[in-house]
Amino acid sequence: MRYSLRILVTLGAVSLFSAYLNAQATTGSIALSARITPTGAPPDPVRQFTFFILSKSYADVVKEVEGQNVLPTRDLFIDKLTCSPELKAWLKAHELLDLTSTDLDKLLTTDDIMKVPEFFDAYQRSNSGGVTKGLPQPKYRESEKQSNPDKYQKLREEYLSATRKFIDGNPYTVQGIELELNAVNPGAAWDRLHIEHKRWVAQTAPDTAQLKYLAAKTETDLDGRALVTGLPPGSYWVSTLGMDASSGDRRLVWDVPVTVQSGQTAHLELSNLNAVVARKSTSP
Repeated sequence: MRYSLRILVTLGAVSLFSAYLNAQATTGSIALSARITPTGAPPDPVRQFTFFILSKSYADVVKEVEGQNVLPTRDLFIDKLTCSPELKAWLKAHELLDLTSTDLDKLLTTDDIMKVPEFFDAYQRSNSGGVTKGLPQPKYRESEKQSNPDKYQKLREEYLSATRKFIDGNPYTVQGIELELNAVNPGAAWDRLHIEHKRWVAQTAPDTAQLKYLAAKTETDLDGRALVTGLPPGSYWVSTLGMDASSGDRRLVWDVPVTVQSGQTAHLELSNLNAVVARKSTSP
């Protein structure tokens, strides 16, 4: 009885060992090393840093996430603004979206100021209060718009004509108009939209990569090396999921393809040369 039990245990052990060997023969491994070379210094191992083995490029994961929350086009964004139709038309016809830009006065023509209500009002505020001598003043009254429309219209047209001539003759008075456009400036909202979208993608993409495409993850040792075993044959990407590793004045992000074959170990050296993003640190 005891002898039979020993035989069964031995056969079980042999079976498990054979299964292990078979698994080793049908899977592969990745041996990676990661080093960063700062400016004017020798390569520095990336120690105790987590790397993720993905079945899809992290760059493609980011594109996938971006596709789930597509930003509006510039024209669609302008269409949804709460401003005059004239200002919307002007914005679509010009590349500038930040109306507080100091370059705005170089783009504005007299026609722009006269036709776009927001520009006209800003010009009036910028030159009001005795700041600009000779600035035409309206002689019509809003109360006359109903009581005496002919008079109102005549005086208003005279005022607009005089203002147009004044702008043509005194182009310097357009300078500083951007200071009066902060309340209607769409540039801030446009920038905020993109910043929030970028932040959302940066938060969502790593989670998506790990939930849908993670094959394994590993941490480097003090020499910057790591070994990942038991990977089915196929194409993988060794990624930092957008997180950068740093040494000296260098910050690197990796998303490097590697092919795993049955029973073999793929060797991968991560360095400045195959980093997706390699930039100098802006910190002092």
